[in-house]
Amino acid sequence: MLVMGEVHTGLLQNSGEISEPACRQVLGLMTGETVRVSRRPIVHALSPDRLTGVDCVLPAASGSRIRGVGTVVSRCAVTGGRVAQGSSYVRLGRSETDRRLPWSHYLARPGVIEVLGKARAADIAEGFVGEGAPRLHGCLDLTAVTGRFLDLVQTSPLLNRRAPFRMPRTILRWVAETGEPSIAFTLHTEQERTLRLTHPGPFTPAVVDLCEDLAVHDWLLTSLLVVVERARVGATPAAEVAARLSPAVDHLLHLWMPAARVEERLTPFWESLERRPGFSRQWRSLVDRVRDQLAVHTLALLSANAETGGR
Repeated sequence: MLVMGEVHTGLLQNSGEISEPACRQVLGLMTGETVRVSRRPIVHALSPDRLTGVDCVLPAASGSRIRGVGTVVSRCAVTGGRVAQGSSYVRLGRSETDRRLPWSHYLARPGVIEVLGKARAADIAEGFVGEGAPRLHGCLDLTAVTGRFLDLVQTSPLLNRRAPFRMPRTILRWVAETGEPSIAFTLHTEQERTLRLTHPGPFTPAVVDLCEDLAVHDWLLTSLLVVVERARVGATPAAEVAARLSPAVDHLLHLWMPAARVEERLTPFWESLERRPGFSRQWRSLVDRVRDQLAVHTLALLSANAETGGR
């Protein structure tokens, strides 16, 4: 079975970290449904699932017009009271009939899109994550579905809309299939990434958890890299460099906990990414650079104060 999904990740539009009760309120978008919260090793709040019905053309690298009918599962999360995510996914399965059935049939199978007619999983997967794949009119648009749900969270009246710095969202588009374990993560632009995952056994929501965990850490790494670049170390006065780096210390550095919420059987995929491209290795290098710059600035201030006091 082929599973496709998208994860959008961005800074929560608030001036500071929000509390656990506030997370519950911000994500409580569906009356009567429970927001799930875990507190260890970092506070993570997850909204109830939301279904979106679709009757659309499925992506295909060949350009074939493949029809699919079913529902998309979407959810939003807040990590550490600071990072917001919107996530959507669908499982593809072959329909037992070549005609569309009543919506009650599809609602009874949440998160499943039934393919009407013949189609190859490899063709659809390549059409979804491959570069340059044709996009037909009426094609499945997980970007729109996910973005709208995340926008609902970001425009909550409980948020003051005064983020400490500007940082664009990143979009991770992923596909998962059953087979010999493998993972391939690719950066396409400053904001777009793709992930191809093959794993043994049937699909479970733990795969979605893995993709969301990867997306949040990719966003953290990307954001820290941008903050350091904006500081213009060596080309800007030390005081200005320190001021530009301080938001990273206040809002980003404590959030780095890769694979903390990933099911144990899937942690080898994270370990593979730690070897190449080496997420944590690059993160530690950037963190050391930020702390070194702040330490140098602090020592300079102490030295200047000592000289002033000695006169």
